[in-house]
Amino acid sequence: MDRYAVIGNPIAHSKSPPIHGLFARQTGEQLQYEALLAPLDDFAGTLRDFLQEGRGVNVTVPFKEQAWALVDSRTPAAERAGAVNTIQRLDDGSLLGDNTDGKGLVRDIQHNAGLPLAGKRILLIGAGGAARGVIQPLLEAGPAQLCVVNRTVEKAEQLAMLFKDQGPISAAGFDWLEESVDLIINATSASLDGQLPPLPPSLIRPGHTWCYDMMYASEATVFNRWADEQGAARCIDGLGMLVEQAAEAFFLWRGVRPDTAPVLASLRQRG
Repeated sequence: MDRYAVIGNPIAHSKSPPIHGLFARQTGEQLQYEALLAPLDDFAGTLRDFLQEGRGVNVTVPFKEQAWALVDSRTPAAERAGAVNTIQRLDDGSLLGDNTDGKGLVRDIQHNAGLPLAGKRILLIGAGGAARGVIQPLLEAGPAQLCVVNRTVEKAEQLAMLFKDQGPISAAGFDWLEESVDLIINATSASLDGQLPPLPPSLIRPGHTWCYDMMYASEATVFNRWADEQGAARCIDGLGMLVEQAAEAFFLWRGVRPDTAPVLASLRQRG
């Protein structure tokens, strides 16, 4: 039976094993999927040992950039993102790296939540690996403007320069922000620490602006609680993105696209 795994540190909290287990049962694919804890100083060894027999892996924090450097080839999405979250061992033994995060985010927003991104003004908070990994798919969706905002403006400006050939992208610091936007995406990990980026309430037009936190928890994140207090039209967490990016990985590995709706519903029910 083909073996797959998610590798990270920490990893015990990962929902990837139950997600791929549900995908496998739904599609009739025969596979095993497990979670592997890699030492912080030896991700490469953990990856190498597993892929001697394993067919593929998902990669999570903090190893996505290391994975990018270790694969033999990359998809265009992974090349631009500078990070790999999905690896497939090809028939010749070489490793193909992909980044499915951005596709997962865009599909969750447009398909699951029902917000078309074409023509929208989008604010992306953060300029780290999570933000970089979703910029190209967001621009491919055709927004009127994508503004990357970060405490260190230079980092946001570097991302804007990197992706300027892909669509209308700009950079800003938090103190530059005034006008409301259609969608705010929090790509920082601040929610994990209960922290809120310094966002002015004027960004949210009550009843109109949508807010999306790429983090998820059993309760609303501090970012989504803040957005709800400002009157945001919708406040969405990142669980749907997790399921959708997993479906993209499953499709890469198995050539079968699972139905994500019942899987997401099952995870919501579990809490």
